Amino acid sequence: MEKKVVNPWTWQDQFGFVQAVDVSGPQRLVFCSGQTSLDENGVPVHAGDMRGQVGQALDNLETVLKDAGLTLADVVRLTIYTTDVDALISVMDLSVTRLTEANCRAAQTLLGVTRLAFPDLLVELEATAVA
Repeated sequence: MEKKVVNPWTWQDQFGFVQAVDVSGPQRLVFCSGQTSLDENGVPVHAGDMRGQVGQALDNLETVLKDAGLTLADVVRLTIYTTDVDALISVMDLSVTRLTEANCRAAQTLLGVTRLAFPDLLVELEATAVA
């Protein structure tokens, strides 16, 4: 498998994403359900705390990927849903740092939504990974 980042510009680098990822010859393609700030029993945690919820959602995404034999570095597409875009942007350093440290160079989309599955949830991460 070969992954090639497609970036005709550089402005997105500060936000930790790429414009596109060209993947050829993947052996596996893993579609992850949206990961949120739920504990191992499916109970929401970090109510009202965007930074805590982003961290938990990333932890949960890493857990799912690990169980599939993958890591954040294998993510090529990440869709971020949030009920508060401004609050998410204010803690974006957390996800940029974690994804960069994990060598995750994914195409990303950020969407503001009215609500997520549980009223206390502020952010949800949906990923596609390849190996």
